[in-house]
Amino acid sequence: MARELADLRDMDLATLVDELRKSKQEALNLRFRHATGQLDNTSELGAVKKQIARINTLIRQQEIAAAESAGK
Repeated sequence: MARELADLRDMDLATLVDELRKSKQEALNLRFRHATGQLDNTSELGAVKKQIARINTLIRQQEIAAAESAGK
């Protein structure tokens, strides 16, 4: 489910927030699968965490850009 960074940069704020919600749900599911021993590839957890961090960064960048343009 991981998206490329370029794809994420092209998204608007509402789409990024929706993608963040989906990624957090995926992380929750992976943690449950890991706890029950059903997760074969544990590196998926780290990849989803990085994806969440990227999305949060892009959301914050868009918020800052919107605030700067509103202040001018």
